[in-house]
Amino acid sequence: MKRTAFYRLIYGTVISLTLMACGEDRSGEYYALIASKTWIYETMQQNYLFYEDIPAEESLDFFQTPENFLKNAASSRDQKNGTLFSHIDSVNVSRALSSSPTFGYEAALIRTGSGDYAIRVLYTQPGSPAEEAGLKRGDWIIAANNKKIGSGDYSKYVSAPTQSYTFTLGNYNGEGFDTLGVTEIPAPRYIEETNLMKTSFITAGNRTAAYILYNSFGADDTETLQNMFVEIAARQPNDIILDLRYNPGGYVSTSQLLSTLLAPQNAMGQTFLNMTYNDKIAKTESYLFEPSLIPGGTPLAYENLYIITSNNTASASEIVINCLRPYLKERLLQVGTATFGKNVAQSLFTDEQSPQLELWLTTAYLSNAEGFQDYFDNGLQPDYELAENYAGELGELGTAEDMLLAPVFTRMATGSFPAGEDTATETTRSNPNVEVTHCSISKKPKLAKNNFH
Repeated sequence: MKRTAFYRLIYGTVISLTLMACGEDRSGEYYALIASKTWIYETMQQNYLFYEDIPAEESLDFFQTPENFLKNAASSRDQKNGTLFSHIDSVNVSRALSSSPTFGYEAALIRTGSGDYAIRVLYTQPGSPAEEAGLKRGDWIIAANNKKIGSGDYSKYVSAPTQSYTFTLGNYNGEGFDTLGVTEIPAPRYIEETNLMKTSFITAGNRTAAYILYNSFGADDTETLQNMFVEIAARQPNDIILDLRYNPGGYVSTSQLLSTLLAPQNAMGQTFLNMTYNDKIAKTESYLFEPSLIPGGTPLAYENLYIITSNNTASASEIVINCLRPYLKERLLQVGTATFGKNVAQSLFTDEQSPQLELWLTTAYLSNAEGFQDYFDNGLQPDYELAENYAGELGELGTAEDMLLAPVFTRMATGSFPAGEDTATETTRSNPNVEVTHCSISKKPKLAKNNFH
């Protein structure tokens, strides 16, 4: 008998005898309590990329919730910056809707040099309470129901709101806030989230570019992305700007789709991505740039692909960058800061005895056609480095007023990026005491869900 099974047998026998002590056999209750965790443990032993790091069975608490059990069983290599990559989803949550009632904006909680706190709006979802309230990118929320925003208010007003509020808007003058007015935001609700936030066409000098703001690799984005391709192909831009600064990842098949839609002719039919599993499974699966995914079958003809990144650009987003680079070479220009650095994928496991749970377990390393996968520690490094300043001027996304796009406009017009300058993180160099204490983008799960069949 295996040692782990022996410990579970002894533990189970003790509990079962306890439950039978009053003359009634309640051992079934015990097995019902541990069944889902036993399944998770056994699934991890065979499929987990880091199975060698799983704690001994006798050291784990099988009476925990499945989420807490997975957290305690997971390897330190399966997490980064407080984010655990393996995770459990509930099948009861619609893939099209937000996971909880929300105001529908992404925002940062910022502390100024004077000690004041305010919420900075980064963008709003279409059809959300935030959009209905007239909130837009760059707005400062300085009070709610006449109460100043405080250091502990991130959850109440951003990540987990529970009621409507009257928000006071302000303008940051470098020292404090001037009041601009108020707006009523409706109660939070479930919303249908939009992944392809914007497609537009811009001109700089004598060149045109298609701008794509894509914020999550959704499972059902095929038609949306293919329609985007048709629109871009009809306009025949010189360059493409793919904005992934707020994109923490999603489904691997959708990253294959987007990559294929942006890939050059020489990539068609060639290796897109390699997924390498543990030594128990002992295999590497390779996926291709599939011409059949392209409407009309003809790849786009353009010169440069600019990809806008931040440390929130993760997982499936990093797949696109890493897997296009072997084919685009120096024509792929990454602008912003280094990406998050997640080079592993999660595969889905389900159990008939726990039908409400979806276990997304880290199972494979991700590498490109050249075998490169070494970006966990430092992320994918930019060709032109510039950090978005959440406390500074947030120009409209997709315009020259957007600080991360400004160098792209310059290069399109002149052929060269502007002279580089030292960049800090999400602070202002002129106001070094300004600090981003929470950001809703950085708290999003970093996903590379392997849904290939």
